[in-house]
Amino acid sequence: MARYIKMHKVPDNTQTPGLRAMQKKDVAVVHKLLNTYLQQYKIHIQFTLGEIEHFLVPRNNVIESFVVEDPDEKVITDFISFYSLPSSVLKHPEHDTLHVAYSYYNVPGVHSMVDLQRDALVLAK
Repeated sequence: MARYIKMHKVPDNTQTPGLRAMQKKDVAVVHKLLNTYLQQYKIHIQFTLGEIEHFLVPRNNVIESFVVEDPDEKVITDFISFYSLPSSVLKHPEHDTLHVAYSYYNVPGVHSMVDLQRDALVLAK
């Protein structure tokens, strides 16, 4: 069991340079980035700016969204998000809530989806 725990341990820190929480000022860039990415699918949603702001701007314990901003060029290249749903734990002596994170919208650009998801796990932890 110790080997299994060590093998699947989530790192303490993210590895993607320029990864930061999304802010309201990023809505227009995320709007373009996400809609462009979704166009590769035959059936996809096209978000409006208002929908991006409503569904993806971070809200504590609801939605977490992050952008990767190139440190040199100051351009947003990637986007990750997840939402959380707390569940009640019944009749447990120590824990009363289980916090679960679900991957939401993710746009790989410069970085691979694997690297972005690894960082999302770190952030969700």
